[in-house]
Amino acid sequence: MDGLRQRFEHFLEQRNLATEALRALEAKTGVDKRYLATGAATLLSLYLLFGFGASLLCNVIGFVYPAYASIKAIESPSKEDDTVWLTYWVVYGLFGLAEFFSDLLLSWFPFYYAGKCAFLLFCMVPGPWNGAHMLYHRAIRPLFLKHHEAVDSVVRDLGGRALDVAVGITRDASVTQPQKDK
Repeated sequence: MDGLRQRFEHFLEQRNLATEALRALEAKTGVDKRYLATGAATLLSLYLLFGFGASLLCNVIGFVYPAYASIKAIESPSKEDDTVWLTYWVVYGLFGLAEFFSDLLLSWFPFYYAGKCAFLLFCMVPGPWNGAHMLYHRAIRPLFLKHHEAVDSVVRDLGGRALDVAVGITRDASVTQPQKDK
């Protein structure tokens, strides 16, 4: 429990959008920022468990901060942060694809959105316990390395067929249009 408290304190000492907002609220209300952050996390958790629109809130949490962090990573000179957020987006995309096919079933489970939100937060945690990094290196990368040549071949074939169809449609459209008199 002490480790969690230390990480929480460390987070509150960092300078970012959330901690600046907490500092401003602390200055206006006189309430310690630790209590404000704990209250906000509790309200957010309760809303995810029982609130209407938990799906939207969960998707905002999983998208807004990572998008902001990705833009900052693109603008920074370091390549390491780019890799961190690209890895997150690969995992997020595959999770979204899996969720698309299973959402009808999963959304009926109690606390599904709280679990989904916890998973997305786990995927964006900085440091060695970054869930996206672990999932990518333990599951996605081995599958990719095993099957990427076959997938590349299928994509090339589909690209060629799509081009042939587009040329055929364009040719047919130009032949069937009446010519205007000049």
